[in-house]
Amino acid sequence: MELEELPGVGSATAEKLREAGYHSVEAVAVATPAELAAAAEIGEAVAAKIISAAREAVDIGGFETGEKILERRKSIRKLTTGSKALDSLLGGGIETQAITEFYGEFGSGKTQIAHQLAVNVQLPEEQGGLNGSAIIIDTENTFRPERIAEMATAVGLEPEEALRNIHVARAYNSNHQMLLVEKATELAEELKDTEKPVRLLIIDSATAHFRTEYVGRGTLADRQQKINKHLHDALRFGDLFNAAVMITNQVQARPDVFFADPTKPVGGHIVAHTATFRVYLRKSKGEKRIARLVDSPYLPEGEVVFAVVREGIRDA
Repeated sequence: MELEELPGVGSATAEKLREAGYHSVEAVAVATPAELAAAAEIGEAVAAKIISAAREAVDIGGFETGEKILERRKSIRKLTTGSKALDSLLGGGIETQAITEFYGEFGSGKTQIAHQLAVNVQLPEEQGGLNGSAIIIDTENTFRPERIAEMATAVGLEPEEALRNIHVARAYNSNHQMLLVEKATELAEELKDTEKPVRLLIIDSATAHFRTEYVGRGTLADRQQKINKHLHDALRFGDLFNAAVMITNQVQARPDVFFADPTKPVGGHIVAHTATFRVYLRKSKGEKRIARLVDSPYLPEGEVVFAVVREGIRDA
């Protein structure tokens, strides 16, 4: 179904919607009236009617039986991390249509896992991949093509081919970072019917720019509001393209804690509620790392050991 077929959407409105990143009826169906009104320069009441019609057309937003939801969840895929232990902790790997957050101190393996996932997503499904391509929003200039080449060779992919299927954008501030999720949606729409559709979105790190730009208690509400919108946009991306969303997060020290672990992730309750799976990473001896599943809708808390080696993420 084309946008023009929705009641209240003429060719001019459809053009404005496409320019704003709403390329499909599904994208319109999951938008808010305020977002759509701003994008198409129409009133919120008109935008609400358009969204309602789009939801009816693609059967989104009504009540469903649990049986139907279970049927729909069969479309969810799992992406291997490269470590069987880490995969088992996550119930088989990184889930599509969900946000998986990895947080920990510097050197705990967050970016290494991001690089490995960007390679593994290109593998066929029987090898734990999703036969797709990856989009990386790099906020801390940590993407290294040389590392991708090493990991790709280790799993039997051509390094040049692997790099061709990874689309990287450097985010220079928080507003640019938020805009890049919209750009990612446009790119994923373009690649939808190709041999390697986008099946993975990585934001490394999701909170770094927000943490730097919004300093002090006075800016906290504004910061949290923007992080909330940013993560919900990322989650919507995962829903639209049946893609896995992986974010990394920094930690901060709590000097008032004397006996327990004094580190906690940045972003507070907003990030905690939006991330579907939360994994805490810690350094161990040498190349070993410890991953602890802190939060999940249906998996038990647990802890496993994995390794970061020259070939990538592997079992310890």
